[in-house]
Amino acid sequence: MAEIVNMPRLSDTMEEGVVAAWLKQVGDQVEEGDILAEIETDKATMEFESFQSGTLLHIGVQEGETAPVDSLLCIIGEEGEDIQALLDGAGDSSNTENEDTSNSQDSNEDKSDEASSSTDDSNDLPDGVEIITMPRLSDTMEEGTVASWLKKEGDQVEEGDILAEIETDKATMEFESFHSGTLLKIGIQEGETAAVDALLAIIGPEGTDVSNVSLDGASNSSKKKEEKKEAPAKEEPKSQPKKQEPKKEETKTVSNSNSSNSTSSSNTGRVFASPLAKKMAQDKGIDLSQVQGSGENGRIIKKDIESFTPGTSTGASQPAFQAVGEETFVEMANSQMRKTIAKRLSQSKFTAPHYYLGIELDMDNAIASRKAINELPDTKVSFNDMVIKAAAMALRKHPQVNTQWTDKNTIQAKHIHVGVAVAVDDGLLVPVLPFADQMSMQQIGAKVKELAVKARNKKLQPKEMEGSTFTISNLGMFGITEFTSIINQPNSAIMSVGTIVQKPVVKNGQIVVGNTMKITLACDHRTVDGATGAAFLQTFKQYMENPIVMYV
Repeated sequence: MAEIVNMPRLSDTMEEGVVAAWLKQVGDQVEEGDILAEIETDKATMEFESFQSGTLLHIGVQEGETAPVDSLLCIIGEEGEDIQALLDGAGDSSNTENEDTSNSQDSNEDKSDEASSSTDDSNDLPDGVEIITMPRLSDTMEEGTVASWLKKEGDQVEEGDILAEIETDKATMEFESFHSGTLLKIGIQEGETAAVDALLAIIGPEGTDVSNVSLDGASNSSKKKEEKKEAPAKEEPKSQPKKQEPKKEETKTVSNSNSSNSTSSSNTGRVFASPLAKKMAQDKGIDLSQVQGSGENGRIIKKDIESFTPGTSTGASQPAFQAVGEETFVEMANSQMRKTIAKRLSQSKFTAPHYYLGIELDMDNAIASRKAINELPDTKVSFNDMVIKAAAMALRKHPQVNTQWTDKNTIQAKHIHVGVAVAVDDGLLVPVLPFADQMSMQQIGAKVKELAVKARNKKLQPKEMEGSTFTISNLGMFGITEFTSIINQPNSAIMSVGTIVQKPVVKNGQIVVGNTMKITLACDHRTVDGATGAAFLQTFKQYMENPIVMYV
């Protein structure tokens, strides 16, 4: 009888997996214990073996595709067996949801149609009337302030005329009309702020009564027009052709008594300047036509007025920079490891109240001790091995740092398992050294190398990354002198290790050349108080500055 094989949960934090490769194809015979596929989890790429024997009848997740845990991965059964019922069963829940959603949407649409039919007749726009809404003039703009109106109610407006100056979150920009007619109504007065798409103005034939026209009425009217035209897509707001705006500013003619041939003016003589720049220029008696604008499209802004020297013009000798090129972006799919790193570190940073303690170590004795140790036959230790050993022994004396927080209680670990952060291509892994306080420096070094190689080859097993009680992150090999890390929960602390720096130090009242290394301890204030963390660092410092005591 055919059996469904679901996407397995191959690690404690796995929520979805990617099929890296299928080792069996549809129609192949499968024996219990055969490797079906290689599945990329949030931590490693692992082989997934079959627990059934039979023929591979169906593959539900293709190579390179992502699927959540417990979703249909494949079906194994007898050759030629009908599996349609199993496939239908796998989709029943989603089909039911879709039907319910569809029925709900149909019901809502019916109600919406009934409601709209009763309001459309009363809210229709008069012929020729156009609603102008607050435009989105920058990618982050959510609301705008009308700095000034260049047209008043009753004025004639031609397509391309500047209607108003609008202050966004980034700059004050001129907003031009894309319709011709009479300015019948101003919806937002000078100095007022309104959200994007709020009613800014109404343009239409002279004498048209628009006292009852609202933004909702305009929306309903446009919907009716679209239905009559049977347009499949929603029409873009006519008040927002952002990309064409600079071009139209250069080609439309607007008279200005202060204009002249200048690089900050358009071909037709209009000087483009922010309202603040205009006011400052007026107060200082500066002719704007002589000022070189450094803003967008040559616009004169505040700093141009402040830096302007009368009698000089940078426009003639220094032409404005014209950008040449094309903005491009490359989208890269987030790996399972990257997604998990983002989720776990965000959770840690925003739930655990971090604080940081820093200390600087005198490394002269550590350097001499390491040199002496490495002169022994078949012996090789690194400074990182010494740091791990010293931290593990310090944890033995300060068990409060070797804890984790829960809502009900604080759990203090009697064992010391040190996690060591390892950089890999896709991100960061933290293999664990169990009972690190009981290991020698040489044993620590050998184990760290073994786990680092496994991590970079994606061969680490989940059990080799579980159970840490304290974490160490070392960027000294990259020349980093000092940094802070995010706590690797459920740990209460993480130690950041910098590089050894040679510099002048004071010893016995004399300035001499010394070797120092900076350590930063990030602590969870819920479990580790400042005095506790400081005492731990003092003990760690004693071990590192006098390595011989670690052998006593």
